[in-house]
Amino acid sequence: MRGKRPGNTKRKRNTSSRPLTQPSPPPSTAGERACKISAPLLRWFDHHGRHDLPWQHPRTAYRVWVAEIMLQQTQVTTAIPYFRRFVARFRSLRSLSRADLDDVLAAWSGLGYYSRARNLHRAAQMCVAGHRGALPRDFTALNALPGIGRSTAGAILAQAFDQPFPILDGNVKRVLARFHGIRGEITSAAVQADLWHLSAHHLPKRRIADYTQAIMDLGATLCTRRQPGCAACPLRRHCAAAQNGLTTSIPARKKARSLPIRNTVMLLVRDSGGLLLLQRRPATGVWAQMWSLPEARDSAHARRLFRHGRPRQIESRKLAPFRHTFSHYHLDVTPLAIDVCATTRVADNADHRWLPLDEAVALCIPAPVRKLILSLAEES
Repeated sequence: MRGKRPGNTKRKRNTSSRPLTQPSPPPSTAGERACKISAPLLRWFDHHGRHDLPWQHPRTAYRVWVAEIMLQQTQVTTAIPYFRRFVARFRSLRSLSRADLDDVLAAWSGLGYYSRARNLHRAAQMCVAGHRGALPRDFTALNALPGIGRSTAGAILAQAFDQPFPILDGNVKRVLARFHGIRGEITSAAVQADLWHLSAHHLPKRRIADYTQAIMDLGATLCTRRQPGCAACPLRRHCAAAQNGLTTSIPARKKARSLPIRNTVMLLVRDSGGLLLLQRRPATGVWAQMWSLPEARDSAHARRLFRHGRPRQIESRKLAPFRHTFSHYHLDVTPLAIDVCATTRVADNADHRWLPLDEAVALCIPAPVRKLILSLAEES
């Protein structure tokens, strides 16, 4: 029996994120523990995994990269048609790098989270300038590109180059947290560190690309957030959450917080010829660099913007207000239709365009703005 070292006191350890069943296995049993996930998971994948995703045929680094960026905030079924259109329009990394940003955003239009498209475009240009027109195979260089974090870099290297790098997207976090019975808040630094360790620990020695797809598929199709299909899961015999009836409480969810509310007046300004004024948004912030409608603080401010000393040359009317919710706030929008004389309108320039309604909705514009313009078209 080992005694305590003189002068040392035993410190309390935070065990909120530790497994419920057994502690992490010692190095001598690490291989055996890894087999409990990788071997049955790969067998399951061979029969039940997704083998016909468009970025798998062919599975090039460029196609894997585009898919991984799209899938950061989008489900597979939603992303597939966008992916097909995007790679048909921009067939290679070099063609993407040469494209105009407006064309890239237009190809992304409707998919949301447009910073992903801007990052793709910028990263492609950086690859042409500094990596001979290809995605780097080095993790540090790949991770340094805009829009590519640790998990995305690992997914690209694993799936495109079969390199043994772990990933930790939402599906993988859920699978590992449940399998190991990790009850702590999944976004906490301590739990994240545990999950990264476990993700690397479970990597097999072979079939890295298949394993990476397999663990994502398991989380997307069986180990789902609600009503997981534990009966069909290849890991159920050793899953701590399944064995202890904790699949509804693992992973722990963040407490819902109330979102702040912001207000804006969105202006549908048309001239006497029926052309609509669009304005490019700033380079930073929500809907950055996209075409949208001008905005004002309130109705009085909106009328002043287009009066130019000629109060009888504008007419305005309020339309039905609506709310659009972002991840971090609600935006309450009051639409205001303004008709102006052609002689008083703002001239076309780099940040303003006058367009027919059908051409306006063909640009890359935010979804609620497109819906608003289409409603105006229906009135016409």
